[in-house]
Amino acid sequence: MGRASIFLYLTVALLLLVFLSHSPKKLPGHRHRRLKLRSNFIFSSFHRPVAFDPLVAEIERRREERQWEKQLSYKDFAADDPAPGEESQPEWEDFIDAEDYLNDEDKFNVTDRLILLFPRIDVDPTDGFVSEHELTEWNLQQAQREILHRTKREMDVHDKNHDAFVSFSEYEPPSWVHIADNDSYGYNMGWWKEEHFNASDADGNGLLNLTEYNDFLHPADTKSPKLLEWLCREEVRERDTDRDGKINFKEFFHGLFDLVRAYDEENHNGSHYSAVSVDAPARMLFNQLDKDGDGHLSDVELLPIIEKIHPPERYYAKQQADYIISQADVDKDGLLTLAEMIENPYVFYSAIFSDDEDQYDYHDEFR
Repeated sequence: MGRASIFLYLTVALLLLVFLSHSPKKLPGHRHRRLKLRSNFIFSSFHRPVAFDPLVAEIERRREERQWEKQLSYKDFAADDPAPGEESQPEWEDFIDAEDYLNDEDKFNVTDRLILLFPRIDVDPTDGFVSEHELTEWNLQQAQREILHRTKREMDVHDKNHDAFVSFSEYEPPSWVHIADNDSYGYNMGWWKEEHFNASDADGNGLLNLTEYNDFLHPADTKSPKLLEWLCREEVRERDTDRDGKINFKEFFHGLFDLVRAYDEENHNGSHYSAVSVDAPARMLFNQLDKDGDGHLSDVELLPIIEKIHPPERYYAKQQADYIISQADVDKDGLLTLAEMIENPYVFYSAIFSDDEDQYDYHDEFR
């Protein structure tokens, strides 16, 4: 960090001290809220937001590990993903209720946490402001840590011979696959089957290493062309109601186009669709994708929109960043200062705050 950056943060720190010295302990209009860990121990691949604060995420992981051990009767899980270094860490065995720890101002002070995290987020560029891009990157990093942690845990379960690889014979699909009827999506369409496994096997050696297994569990975030092509084939299989091996306009319009439209509108891509007239833009997109002009979409022709059909983790990281900025950006300049973050702490910890009535205070899109 250069001299200019050091001078900048010293200036911000001095201004912050003045701000805090003239600020009330509790901001007016805010009810007392208690930090509450999320009850999100689930064995599904549905998306859930991760905690903004890595220390909170670590506490949740520790608690989830204990629940995981009880459910699977699987012992010897290693805590191999600690919170970032140079932070004072709690003695995990010294307290039974993690929520009591989070609500102890001496041990976990939200203002102190935001002051600590701000320079870690403000890095591109280091200018005393947090942009949407910087906040998206931060959220994405936290999500990737969480995903990799879960992948390692899943791999420990399935790697029966402990050789750091998972073969298809070692892999056991989730329980819902076994009890599903033959017409259910996920069982008959190829998810969790050998084709999915082989598409994730980038080097073709019949085994999945950690990176390949992570892609297997989270194909929307893969960079592997083979796995992306498999995702496209699965979409054709699911949407192809007349079983001709391709997607006609009717099949495209009823399902796929809705997903593309929702993605574009959420990301403000300049695509605005009328609620009463979407046939024209749907037809236009269909024709753009139909490269050979045969009136059908093949699996290869779905590649340009597969990210909109299966949004990657960055999509959700940006959603969370947009929401945080919309709530905490007091002067509406599109950037967050440290003072604005400290003025609006509940926005950053909204996934774990509850009010006096002990009700979660989630933003709807983060449920």
